[in-house]
Amino acid sequence: MKKTIATLIAGLFATAAFAQAPAPAAATPAAAKAEMKETKAAAKADVKETKAVARADVKEAKAEAKETKKEAKADVKQAKAEHKATKATKATKATKVATK
Repeated sequence: MKKTIATLIAGLFATAAFAQAPAPAAATPAAAKAEMKETKAAAKADVKETKAVARADVKEAKAEAKETKKEAKADVKQAKAEHKATKATKATKATKVATK
């Protein structure tokens, strides 16, 4: 019984202390609206920045693809020239062997 009474008294003191604490300040609608505007503006700026970065990445990737394509064409051209030279060399050797 003593424990029950002690618990009740402690509960009363706790509620009394809580009741005396100042209530949290409620945000006014104007302040909430201003905060929402700031958040929205920050989000828009982030989106703009992200889009700009993405566009730059795409542009860079296109330039790299173009350069790679040029290099591939040059490699093919060189390989064809080497093949033609090798073919001509083999033909020359075959002609020399046939004329002996």
